[in-house]
Amino acid sequence: MASVLASKMGLNSLRRKQAKTFSVTVVTMDADLEFSCELKWKGKDLFELVCRTLGLRETWFFGLRYDVKDTVAWLKMDKKVLDHDMPKEEPIVFHFLAKFYPENVEDELVQDITQHLFFLQVKTSILEEEIYCPPEASVLLASYAIHAKYGDYDPNVHKPGFLSQEELLPKRVINLYQMTAEMWEERITVCYAEHRGRTRDEAEMEYLKIAQDLEMYGVNYFSIRNKKGTSLLLGVDALGLHIYDPSNKLTPKISFPWNEIRNISYSDKEFAIKPLDKRADVFKFNSSKLRVNKLILQLCIGNHDLFMRRRRVDSLEVQQMKMQAREEKARKQVRNDFGLTCQANPPSLSNKS
Repeated sequence: MASVLASKMGLNSLRRKQAKTFSVTVVTMDADLEFSCELKWKGKDLFELVCRTLGLRETWFFGLRYDVKDTVAWLKMDKKVLDHDMPKEEPIVFHFLAKFYPENVEDELVQDITQHLFFLQVKTSILEEEIYCPPEASVLLASYAIHAKYGDYDPNVHKPGFLSQEELLPKRVINLYQMTAEMWEERITVCYAEHRGRTRDEAEMEYLKIAQDLEMYGVNYFSIRNKKGTSLLLGVDALGLHIYDPSNKLTPKISFPWNEIRNISYSDKEFAIKPLDKRADVFKFNSSKLRVNKLILQLCIGNHDLFMRRRRVDSLEVQQMKMQAREEKARKQVRNDFGLTCQANPPSLSNKS
């Protein structure tokens, strides 16, 4: 078996040397993209190609994630793609996902494509119950998701049963109540009808504004042990580090905001969080897996960098993007207002003799 595997790996390597390229599939929340990559390409080359293909300029939120053994990892920008420890069978599959989340979606997400990718990713996380969402919020979110897909509610078009094929609510919410699919549809449709006049982009933004207030939104969780050997969960997000009891991912036992952390050190599988207040205790913890430790460190560095960046004046590039976005939003609003006016007062046609 081992010799067969080795021969296959050798054959793949030989084919690559002959072809001088390798194929990659990048799975986004919207579509699968196929690329032919040069052997010398680094992570940055592939990442920038994906961003150009999508028309995405707010690149700092995203990354290319791949599955490895029993965990996940992110493609390093300065390392050759083929030098990463991952399955090399072609096409090599990467997932283009948000790696870091904004503190305030309305203030930070500028491009429509950025907002749309976040909307799709957060919606998936809620439906797959990776983010806990209470029932009332689930119904409201479902109504905005429907508006983003279908536009304004029209009773002549959106008749009973039009949501029968849609996945709209977490199964946990559905199982909490003795309600039929028709009853859920009716509740969602009542909310949906109230959103009339919003554009689809606005519906996605309203969805994200509600979702960002959910306790598990944007948090990456990791199993850790403190220096006493107690099992805990570490949460890393845009605001800082949080320590949870494994049975409760909603309310942290203790939090360390980024602006109150003096230093995070890592050596020999052990992390140490040193608060700015030197009188406060240093919190030490460890994770048994080297890959997980590297991932924790990456997320800490990236989230802290973005936290500091938000508190500085926007770069010229971001200022330009925001100005362009405001102009485009104003144009869309004019078109939308004109469309509503035409619907309310359709032009009359008369024959001239």
